[in-house]
Amino acid sequence: MLSKSVLRLVALALPPRCPGCGEVVDADHRFCAGCWGGLRMIAPPWCATCNLPFDHDRGPAAQCGACLADPPAHDGVRAAVAYGPAARTLALRLKYGGRTSHAVTAARMMARHLPADAQLLVPVPLHRWRIWGRGFNQAALIARGLSAMRGVPAELDLLRRVKATPVLRGLGPKGRARAVAGAFALAPGAKERVKGRSVVLVDDIYTSGATTDACVRLLKRAGARQVTILCWARVIDSDALD
Repeated sequence: MLSKSVLRLVALALPPRCPGCGEVVDADHRFCAGCWGGLRMIAPPWCATCNLPFDHDRGPAAQCGACLADPPAHDGVRAAVAYGPAARTLALRLKYGGRTSHAVTAARMMARHLPADAQLLVPVPLHRWRIWGRGFNQAALIARGLSAMRGVPAELDLLRRVKATPVLRGLGPKGRARAVAGAFALAPGAKERVKGRSVVLVDDIYTSGATTDACVRLLKRAGARQVTILCWARVIDSDALD
């Protein structure tokens, strides 16, 4: 075990930095004042079905137009923050910059949205080629962090991505659905682990929902009682992706 003096030297040499901009902060997993002020927390009032935030309270049973027109397979989408500059930087540094500690940062803020009846955490899987290139699945790291904080079991290999998929941005709803068709499969013995349970599907960014919808349908067919999607950031305004 490192002595306190060594730990102090390490802290001086490698001080905690803001996940959003890299500025030195006073503790790990904290944003600086500027980035924190730029984060848009997601909370009610929202759509009773998908949790899309509303500008004003429309009543507890109000639904957004998309859910009214085409009821989703999932049982709710919960996100810590809306997608924006600071949220995007954390996700990019986690996925492509090797900042795996950012998964814990995300999990700490996502934990407040974990359903009270959650029984199982399942990350959205990556194709093996992506894992070989990146070295990890960011959704699995977040799920592991949530499990450690809340004591809900995480099944990191329950879902598998058996087909590589193209970038979905720019595709219409039908194109996205075609792109993810047949992309996921259950691991052997998964049905016994899922049947009758309240499952939380964990991901980093929720954009169109095509990928998570495919996973939700697979989990529902396996017998999951309900499947809620929990992510770090959710795209509210498509212009935020530019």
